[in-house]
Amino acid sequence: MIERTERRRQSREAKIVSPRQTMRLPAPVRRLRRKAPLYAMQGIAELSTRLKQMTGHDVIDLNRVMDVVQFVYKQQELARRGPDYAVDDFGFDPQWTESFLPLFKALYRDYWRVETTGVHHVPAEGRALLVSNHAGVLPWDGTMIKTSVFAEHPNPRHVRALVAGLFMGMPVLSWFLRRTGQTVGHPDDTRRLLERDELVLVFPEGVRGTGKKFKDRYRLRRFGRGGFVATAIRAGAPIIPVSVVGSEEIYPMVADLNPVARLIGLPYFPVTPFWPWLGPLGMIPLPSKWRIQFHPPVHVERHPPEAADDQHLVMAIADDVRNTIQKGIYENLKLRRGVFL
Repeated sequence: MIERTERRRQSREAKIVSPRQTMRLPAPVRRLRRKAPLYAMQGIAELSTRLKQMTGHDVIDLNRVMDVVQFVYKQQELARRGPDYAVDDFGFDPQWTESFLPLFKALYRDYWRVETTGVHHVPAEGRALLVSNHAGVLPWDGTMIKTSVFAEHPNPRHVRALVAGLFMGMPVLSWFLRRTGQTVGHPDDTRRLLERDELVLVFPEGVRGTGKKFKDRYRLRRFGRGGFVATAIRAGAPIIPVSVVGSEEIYPMVADLNPVARLIGLPYFPVTPFWPWLGPLGMIPLPSKWRIQFHPPVHVERHPPEAADDQHLVMAIADDVRNTIQKGIYENLKLRRGVFL
C-alpha cells in the first residue's frame, strides 16, 4: 500500500502528443498525381500510334496495358477496404481473387493460347465436381481451368480447387491459395463445398500426376479407390471430366532427385532442362500450346446416397471418368500442330 502511494505521488500526468502533421502538397502537384495514370495512358497511346505508322502493325497492345492498369487500380482499391471485408469459412475472398483475373487471362490468352471446348457442359448454377488430369510440376493446370470457366462460360463462376495438404502448409503459398478459393483435398471439405452448390475441382492423380517424368507425359496415373465418385454420389453432384493438354510441357521433368526431396520434405524434386541450373529463371514455365476440353457430365446424382458404399459401382464410374479424360487427351493431342503451335 505504501509503495502504491509513493508511485502515485511521484507520477506525472501524461502529455497528449498530437500526431505529426505532414507537409501538404501544393494543389497542382496533387492534381498531377491524380491524373498521372491518365497522362501515362495518353502517352502510351500516342507512342503506339507512331510505332504502328512506322512498322505497319501494332507493337503495343493497349488492351493488355489497360489490363495492367486496371489490376494496379483494383489492388489500390482493395487495400483501402481495411479489415472489414467478407470471406467464407475457408478464407475465400472473391473480390480479391477477381482482381487477379487480368493477369491470369493474359497467361490464358497470350502466353499459353488456351483453346477451350465444351465449357457449356459446366452448369450455370448448382453444384458439380470437375475431375481433371494433373501435370506440370506446379499446378498451373488448375489455374487455367479456373480461368477458363470464368472467362469462357456464359455465366462466369468461381471454381474451388482441392490441393494437397503439403502446399497448405507453406507459409505464403497457403495464405494465397486459401484466399483465392482453394482448400485441402479432404472428402469432408469437398462435400461441404458441394452442399453449398459450388463448383469443385479435383485431381485424382494428386502429386503423382504433377511429378510425372516427361517420358510418361499424358499417361494418366491411377485414380486411387474412387473417393471422388463416392463424394459426388453422397453430395448429389454430377461429375464433369476435364482433359488438359499442354501442361505436360511447361516444365519437362527429366529426373527426380528423391534424396533431396526427402531431405526437404517434398514428394519430388524435379530436374528439368532449365531447373535448377538457371536458378529462379528455371521456374519460368515454357509457352506450350494448351487445349482444355470439358466433357458431358456423368450424372452420378441419380444414384441414392447409399450407393456410395458400393465399391464395385464406385470403381466402375471412376474408371469410366478416367477413360473419358484419357481419350480426350489423345484427341486433343491430335488437334495440336505442335508443342508450341
